Amino acid sequence: QVQLAESGGGSVQTGGSLRLSCAASDGRYLSGCMGWFRQTPGNERERVASIRTGTGGGRTYYASFVKGRFTCAHDNSKSTLYLQMNSLKDEDTGMYYCAAAPPPCSLDGSASAYDWWGHGTQVTVSS
Repeated sequence: QVQLAESGGGSVQTGGSLRLSCAASDGRYLSGCMGWFRQTPGNERERVASIRTGTGGGRTYYASFVKGRFTCAHDNSKSTLYLQMNSLKDEDTGMYYCAAAPPPCSLDGSASAYDWWGHGTQVTVSS
């Protein structure tokens, strides 16, 4: 089984920064797509950012509400996914999940296309 573990969440003031990491137990199987999703109570899980991984990877997707503020990257050698979050807003508060999808996949695919999920890390932004 492929296991994903997120870290780096916490509480931060509005305008601050956080860096989330997602470590995979076996990176050999994590080719295709990886992404960050977030969820708040009463809301559907939404894609924050995604990236093509493995050989020939690197293409990224960003939701409009984070574009210009967040950066997603993947280190194949470390089997680790990152999300650098800058200029955080109160509405960025939520549980952030790391996920991976096997090929074939598309960067704008739905959450149901992802087979492997981490348990989430909480991000809280307040003024």
